[in-house]
Amino acid sequence: MKRKVSMVALIMALMLPILMQSQDSNFGNWLIYIGNKKLDQKWNIHNEVQYRNYNAIGDLEQLLLRTGLGYTFNEGKNNVLLGYGYILSENYIGNTDDKVSINEHRIFQQFTSKQNIGSVKLNHRYRFEQRFVEDDFKLRFRYFLGLNIPLCNKENQSSKYYFSAYNEIFLNTKTSIFDRNRVYGGIGYNINKNIRLEAGYMNQFFETSSRDQFNIITFVTF
Repeated sequence: MKRKVSMVALIMALMLPILMQSQDSNFGNWLIYIGNKKLDQKWNIHNEVQYRNYNAIGDLEQLLLRTGLGYTFNEGKNNVLLGYGYILSENYIGNTDDKVSINEHRIFQQFTSKQNIGSVKLNHRYRFEQRFVEDDFKLRFRYFLGLNIPLCNKENQSSKYYFSAYNEIFLNTKTSIFDRNRVYGGIGYNINKNIRLEAGYMNQFFETSSRDQFNIITFVTF
């Protein structure tokens, strides 16, 4: 238990310098549902809904709907997936209270790889996106590295609580190569083997600005 607490503290300490780089930071809230439907031992359907707000709730920043068909191999350690996403963004115009709606259709391919180091679970995700943003076409690469650490105690070695953290970098293929970076840390609870809830803090920073979000995430496997 002490080793796991120490690891969590170390990770949070390493994240602090990155979080402190924030400029013009604004705090918002993301409500996220991530589902995975197993068709059989190999094939799965991914479905996802994200409702992103500029503030606590009620001021829509972005609505994201994503789905895809995946294939699992290598004894369940790897998955390749072809997916589609629709994104509605409500962007403020300058410093006014007026908004403009931006529609985006997105096709993406991704490869995920899982590995265990003791009780620590690592997840690598490589995603390539083809983005149709109104009349513009963009390409973007994303790399996600996440970890999951169960929080056990002496009385209950199978504690349902866990610590979760990730870093994800976004790179464009032209103009400004660096798009954004996300750093996240949170605490999760396994309700049962198919459902878990997670809440945490995420900092998303760009070249000269950043945004902070409080994330509430539901994961469902069925």
